[in-house]
Order: sequence, then C-alpha cells, then structure tokens
Amino acid sequence: MPLSLRRGRVTAIVERLDGLARLEVDGRACVAFPRLTGPIALGDEVIVNIQAQELGLGSGGFDVLYGNLTRGLELAPEARAHVMTLPYSPLQTAVRFVEEDGELAESLSGMPVVCCSLHSQLAPVCAGIGNGVRIVYVQLPGGALSVSLSDSVRALKARGLVEVAVAAGACFDGDAQAVGAASALAWAAAEGFGLAVCAIGPGVVGTASRLGHGGIAAADAANAASALDGSPVLAVRVSEADARERHRGVSHHTRAVLELSLGKPAVAWPSGLEAPDWLAAREEVNVAGWREACEGLPLQHMGRGPDDDPWFFASAFAAGKLARGLVP
Repeated sequence: MPLSLRRGRVTAIVERLDGLARLEVDGRACVAFPRLTGPIALGDEVIVNIQAQELGLGSGGFDVLYGNLTRGLELAPEARAHVMTLPYSPLQTAVRFVEEDGELAESLSGMPVVCCSLHSQLAPVCAGIGNGVRIVYVQLPGGALSVSLSDSVRALKARGLVEVAVAAGACFDGDAQAVGAASALAWAAAEGFGLAVCAIGPGVVGTASRLGHGGIAAADAANAASALDGSPVLAVRVSEADARERHRGVSHHTRAVLELSLGKPAVAWPSGLEAPDWLAAREEVNVAGWREACEGLPLQHMGRGPDDDPWFFASAFAAGKLARGLVP
C-alpha cells in the first residue's frame, strides 16, 4: 500500500479556516492542516498526497498536503505533549490528551449520547437538540480523521450548538484529544457537558459488506455510553433516494449497529414515516419544524440536500430531539 506523493508549489490559497486551508498546488485542489504541517504561503514548495484524486474518489477527491518543504520542517512539538496520535505512522504527532490533565467521571449519570453512523447526521442531530444545553462532539474513526476538515463542526460552533469538538482514537486536530470513545465521554461528563454527540468524520470507510464500514463506530459509542451509565440514542440512517438497495429505507449500516450494541440504545424514529417491521423497538418523534431548525446549517449527504432526501435529515433531527428530552 504505497503512498502516492508528488512535489509541487502552492499556486493559490482559496480559503483559510480554523485548522484548515483550501489551496491549489500546481492548479490542483488541495487541503492542508496548518496545525499539523505548519503555515502555508503562496509559492511554498510542498509535498502532496495525490492518491484520492488519482483514484477519482468522491468526498476524498482532492490532494492533501503532506509536508511543507519551505516553512514546515523541524517544527516544535506541542508544549507538554508526549503521547503520539497516529503512532508509528509517517504522520505521528505528539498531543496532550485529556486523560493526562484531570480525573475522568466514573459514570455518565444518565447523560444522553447520540450515536451517528455518518458525519452528515451531525448537523440535523444538533439542530434537534437545540440551544440551552452544553453539547460536546466526539469524532470517532471511520471516516476522515481530522476534525478540522468538517465545515459542519465550524457551523455548529458558530451557531452555539457545539461547544467543544473532541478527537478520539486515531482522529486528530480537535479542540481536545482523547484515547477513545469511553474516556472522551467520561471527560465530557466530568467537565459538566449535558449531552454528547458521537459521529465519524466526513466521508465513510465502506466495503459494501455488513460489518466492513465506518458506521460501526456508532455501536462503539453506544456500548461505551451503556457501560458508563449513559443514555445512548441511535440516529437511524434512512434514505428514500439512495440508488443502492442496501441503503434504501433503513440502511444495513443501522441494522449492523443495532446488532452489535450490547445495551439497548433508544432508537429515534420520525413520525409520519413507515418503519420496517424488524425495527419494532423504536420511539417515534414529532419532527415538525425540522427544516426551520436546520436552516443555515450545512445539510448534504452523498450530494443530496434536504429537498432530495428529506427523511435522511428528519430522522437525524429526531435523534437529537429525543436525546434532548433525556437530559437529566
């Protein structure tokens, strides 16, 4: 599994965001993570990973800056950091972990934890929760690993719907770093957050198989929440527009998550939509007004918006609304 690397020069800086820069390198679209590879300027000589674009991938169809030869060499590590993210990989980086700086809660004491199998569920889930409660987002491996790639996280922070974004496990570049889902949730409880939303990053690892996909991370989150005396709520993946039979109606990803969940997560279901017979254990939620609640947030799934696949977003909104009602 070789890396596909190319040397080039930064020919345009399209956009600078918190933790992310969108560039062009020799005219090709590229993203960079300045906290990882250092600052970037026009004309910099860089090395980019071109493999995703060469393969014609969808959400990953752009180059990624791998190293900046002009101003990104011999960068100093983060102060007081000595535990590595992405350990023993070419991108290993020392980061301070939340577990090093304080006691973790022994119990979540009923704290709701919404478990999403896709990143595109995050915005409507948080809209369903609404303001007035402290929300922590925990990103789990299964899609993009960099938290700062997410435009949804930035939009939710600007709206006051996410206070802190935690990178868990192999994920990186969040506001805080945790070893895994369990410790991330225990830290959130100790810090006084009222509700957690767990999801993978943008994109999803998929093999068209029952268990070989990134959405399984939702089961990991649900099991951690159950074991720590939290209240897991599953955001069901629903689509009436997906051309793939395995994802039409309730996705086989959701069924796999439920089969792997050792506790009994609450399953939110939008009222007005017929449910499959096998999904008997569900809680119907009135999702009237979901479009208005989500207005201004980035709603996009596989190139489809709320007009193209409304029940996908409504079902995620239902999970957030159900979880809000469970806040102790």
